[in-house]
Amino acid sequence: MPSKTGSDALWVMTGDSRIHNFGAGPAVLPLSVVEECRAALPNLNGSGFGLLEISHRSQTFQDVVDSAMDRIRRVLSVPDDYTVLFLQGGASLQFYMSALNLLRQGEAADFLLTGGWAKKAVAEAARIGDAQAIWEPSEGGYRRVPSVGDYSVREEAVYLHYTSNNTLYGTQFHHLPDSGGKPLVLDASSDIAGVPIDISAHDLIYAGAQKNLGPSGVTLVILSPWALSRVEGGAQQGGIPTMLDYSVHASKGSLFNTPNTFGIFVLDRVFNWLEENGGLAGSIARNKAKAELLYGELDRTDFWVPHADRDCRSVMNVTWRLADEALEPVFLAEAGDAGLGGLKGHRSVGGIRASMYNGCPIESVEALVAFMREFKERHS
Repeated sequence: MPSKTGSDALWVMTGDSRIHNFGAGPAVLPLSVVEECRAALPNLNGSGFGLLEISHRSQTFQDVVDSAMDRIRRVLSVPDDYTVLFLQGGASLQFYMSALNLLRQGEAADFLLTGGWAKKAVAEAARIGDAQAIWEPSEGGYRRVPSVGDYSVREEAVYLHYTSNNTLYGTQFHHLPDSGGKPLVLDASSDIAGVPIDISAHDLIYAGAQKNLGPSGVTLVILSPWALSRVEGGAQQGGIPTMLDYSVHASKGSLFNTPNTFGIFVLDRVFNWLEENGGLAGSIARNKAKAELLYGELDRTDFWVPHADRDCRSVMNVTWRLADEALEPVFLAEAGDAGLGGLKGHRSVGGIRASMYNGCPIESVEALVAFMREFKERHS
């Protein structure tokens, strides 16, 4: 695609007409991974079967599953006695499935309510037991996450659940929540493999792949021995529906039924890309650099109004308004014309949102900042 004018070629295209994608998910993938997918479509790994045609019972696909699991264990330093699963249904299913597997009817679980997704998780867990939000911000707008000492975990709670990154409002935990010695359950959908994480400090981690790990339709779940024992011990008297039982999927190596074969292949390729580019440490450094660049521009002038409190700002999803909110539709339209896509804030929040997941290159953020500076000059 030819370079744009007016913004003096703020963006440089790679691939076939690809824009700078700041969408919140499904999100941008590394271009090299997209190209690997294209190459595998007619013939996966020399098998003669196309990527979308391969049997999940074939050795060729088993090799893909094994490779993906091994790479995830290496990149995220997953303990050897933890179980890795590839499921479906996204985090939205895990809101219910995690409680169904970990709680017996009527047992308690505590939640840190830091945004819309955490709120949904509480509601789904309440179908099973006594799920309560033990912290939510007193002010509106979810501008921060709780600090240690802001809440107390109930003695009767089986676990504490939190959402590490708030995609709607642009807040993020930069510390491990104090669970009072209770097991920790984590929805890491929007920052997994992009920020520091201690897998061993958690007993259940789940993450929809479509933001940092791959395409929509595959969900990564990581279980500690304690979590798996809760399931195998019969968390729900009367049994758990087969497709919602973690132990069933664990016993079959995530192949109890036909999985998202395409999604698992892409997951493997993304983790291969991460390994080739510095592993988790490299990912953390790149995401920090992108965030510092964009927040630096937002803080440079009062033309922009960042949403999240400074010490709770997300490195993945940056949210802001314009001081003159009437200019926001103009900003979004002109940004689109300049090759900057996916910047509209969530429908429940409004404003501007730039999602800078692992696959987002720093060149895209540089292009966004250059456009913002030019836009400000033209509209100040």
